[in-house]
Amino acid sequence: MSSLDKIASASRASPRAPHRLGHELTETLALAVPMALTQLSQIAMMATDLAFIGRLGNEAVAAAALAGTIYFVSFTIGMGLVSAVAPLAAQAFGARDPRQVRRALRTGLWAALLISLPIMPFSLYGEPILLALGQAPAAARLAQHYLFGLVWGVMPALWFMAIRGFMGAVNRPQPALWITLAAIPANALLVYPLIYGEWGFPRLELFGAGLATTTVNFGTVLASLWFATRRPPFRKYRVLGRIWRIDWRLMRQLVAIGAPISLSFMMEYGMFSSAALLMGLISTTALAAHQVALQVVATLFMVPYGISMAATVRVGHAIGRNDPGAVKRAGLVAILLGIVLVAGFTLAVIAGRFAIARLFFGVAEDASTTVALTANLLLIGATFFIADGIQTIAAGSLRGMNDTRMPLLFAAISYWLIGFTLACLLGFQTELGAIGVWIGLSVGTAIYATLLILRFRLLASRLAS
Repeated sequence: MSSLDKIASASRASPRAPHRLGHELTETLALAVPMALTQLSQIAMMATDLAFIGRLGNEAVAAAALAGTIYFVSFTIGMGLVSAVAPLAAQAFGARDPRQVRRALRTGLWAALLISLPIMPFSLYGEPILLALGQAPAAARLAQHYLFGLVWGVMPALWFMAIRGFMGAVNRPQPALWITLAAIPANALLVYPLIYGEWGFPRLELFGAGLATTTVNFGTVLASLWFATRRPPFRKYRVLGRIWRIDWRLMRQLVAIGAPISLSFMMEYGMFSSAALLMGLISTTALAAHQVALQVVATLFMVPYGISMAATVRVGHAIGRNDPGAVKRAGLVAILLGIVLVAGFTLAVIAGRFAIARLFFGVAEDASTTVALTANLLLIGATFFIADGIQTIAAGSLRGMNDTRMPLLFAAISYWLIGFTLACLLGFQTELGAIGVWIGLSVGTAIYATLLILRFRLLASRLAS
């Protein structure tokens, strides 16, 4: 009997999970905590890069921001596709089909490789793209140096995401966290000498920063492959078995699930990028306050995003074992958990909003206006924080059911037709200014979260009937 057959036999012999909310909460937390910490660790790496780049001067920081925009927009295309590995593998795991788990990851690795080839030119030609968008030639040239270092890490970064999805799907997300935690100091030890030319390395500045990130991406994917092929319980799946074979049927299914995820991500990211442009039209102070408030949101977002990934897995497991009651329970427990945690974080942000603003802008008298506006945005954004957390968890629950097309339509309606339109009207047709823009963002996000929850309840009820 093959190792995969042993897994299948053991799965069939194991009892079904008890139908209790407490058990569901425990299982969700067991997945969500390491997943959220992994996301926060990646934020820590980005902050480390920015801290070292900041010592090169304001022009380097601005160029890095421009390069990050080009890189992330293209990377999002691949990120959405490989996100489909998690629900496919989770459903196979719930159905006690280890061969399908392996096929899901193998297809995800092929998809990551194939999609990385057409999205890499976005970074290779970042300078002309930025010039066409009206950016200053000097900033565009510096951004291109950074992108030349970053671009080669696209494929390993996508591979790591696919392997993370597989590990989470089989209830073992911890190795991805260990790898990411180890990558933080490794990244710092690479970024420092490559940027400044220390320890015998050449001074490469922004190109060195990008090259360090690429090197770390290769290191993380090699470490994750070692876990996936050498350590239990992953090695029993033989994930690289017949890796040369592309499963085109499953590839079509992965694209059908993943492509709408990519477009939804791009719509969300595009709205916030456009909001920054609106803030720039209002004033420099508004733009600075917006960026800081958004950075706080992005950091807080990592926690509900980890819960969202856990919800995808838990719902996928229930779908795989054909357990409609568990589908509804997994989604609702994840959403309620997210509401409680994000509400707690939101209260903390409201209480410390002035301290947070001063942390970024200092206590100088000339910064008082920006500090006050940032604090107001954080206060107004209280509902936004909660709605943003709910929407990502509800979307993750729907991904566990392979439902990604309707959420894409909801994103277009909520973010752009309602949210962005309202942000423009309140920001420029009233005296609210920057505050009006954030009200528009909050309303759009709240509507999106509401539509996703209603969609999940509808689909879960259909399964139960």
